[in-house]
This record gives sequence, structure tokens and C-alpha cells, in this order.
Amino acid sequence: MNFTDSHCHLADPAFQNRLSEILAQAAQQGVTRFIVPATQRGDWADVVRLTQTERPSESRIHIALGIHPWFAEAAAPQDFAELERLLRQYPQAWVGETGLDFLVNRPSETQKQRQVEAFCRQLELAQRLARPVIVHNVKATAAVAEAVKQSGFTRGGIAHAFSGSMEEARILLRCGFKIGIGSLLLNPNAKKVRQAAAQLDWGDMVLETDSPFMLRDEVNTPANVRTSAEIVAELRGADTAEVAAHTERNLDILLNREAV
Repeated sequence: MNFTDSHCHLADPAFQNRLSEILAQAAQQGVTRFIVPATQRGDWADVVRLTQTERPSESRIHIALGIHPWFAEAAAPQDFAELERLLRQYPQAWVGETGLDFLVNRPSETQKQRQVEAFCRQLELAQRLARPVIVHNVKATAAVAEAVKQSGFTRGGIAHAFSGSMEEARILLRCGFKIGIGSLLLNPNAKKVRQAAAQLDWGDMVLETDSPFMLRDEVNTPANVRTSAEIVAELRGADTAEVAAHTERNLDILLNREAV
């Protein structure tokens, strides 16, 4: 029974000099595949380097390169040019972490528009290169859907760290995204995400941690995917193995899409 952490920041300083240990701990819980997104130009090289680093033989790391909405305002034209160059150099890389965040740092209308512009540019790039995307979405579901429509994006991907209502989940599913269910499940009071985990169709969800983030008093790690899977199984009245089988199949579909 194997699992994938579909969103973990293994290049983060919190894991510096501990990567082999972190991956070994994950493997003990059956977590052997990882999708690692970047957030800004400054960490693209570190994320790319993960594909070249020695690691336990059972671990498989896939990467995504993008500009997170928190860094959209500072992004320059040459950053998008470099992003395209790297994506062409690494044809299996996804685009991300990109998206919209209309809550954190209370962005002004002008700042929101800069986020939308950066997001649309990355969606258009992903469409042109036939890559899935990893979408950060906080209080911006309608705007995410509008950006997908306006950019003509059809390559799918993951709406990560989902915390919204089932209505919002359905909007994102219509955009072609799988719903990333993760460490919010570890909070018994996170009623919306638990409802989504219980009610989504099997073909609509993937598992993630967003490690090293999301846990208040400790460093989150990919090993916690196993715990999230067990919670999903309990919520759905299913076996953990069934959760693993469905979520792995969903990721296989995304990872096996042909890139150019």
C-alpha cells in the first residue's frame, strides 16, 4: 500500500540536511512518491536539484516550478521567461505553485489584479506546454475559475490544501482540478474539509501535507499522508487501502499526461 504526498516543500530550509531522514520516515508509512512545488524564482534551482539528489531508491520526486501569488507582485517579465526556459528543459515538471490568495496580507484591488495577471500567464504557459498546474486558492474560487476560463486552460492539476465548501469543490472540479485533501484533516474542527473528504467522488481527490507547514506546534512531514488517508477512510467507511488505491490512480492519470 503506497501513497503520494502531492504537495510538499522538500526544498524548504526546515528539511535542510534532513532529506534522507524525512524520506526514510515517509517510506516507513508507505509514502514513496512526492510532488514538490516551487514558489518563486529564488527556489527554482533548489527544487530542480531535488531531481538530482541521492535518496532512498524507493522514493520518487516530481517537481513543479511556478510563482506563488504572494510573490506575484514582484515578478518581472524575465522571471516568466526563465520559468518557460526551465519548464522546457524539464519536460516532466508541472507548473506551480501558482494561483490566487485574496486573504493573506489583505491584498488591495491592484495587488489582486497583479495576482490574476501572473496566474493567467502561468496558466497560458501550462496550456502551451501541456502541463498540469498546482493551484493555491484562498478566498478566490470564483476568480480562479474565471482565470481558467479566460486563459483557455484545459490541462488539469490539483487545487491544493482545499478548505472550502462542497459548492466550491464542484467549481474547481469543473475547472479540471483534483481536490488536494491534506493536513487540515488533522484538526477535528475542520468541518468543511472533512465533509469534502467524505463526499467527494473517489476520482476527485488526492492526498497531500503541504509540509513543513500546516501544523501549529510541530514541523509537518510527508509521513503524515498516511494519517490523513486513515482519517479519509474513517470518514468514508472505507479501508485505508481503498483510499490509497483511488488517490494513487488519480495521480497516475495526471503524472502520465504527455508533456511537450
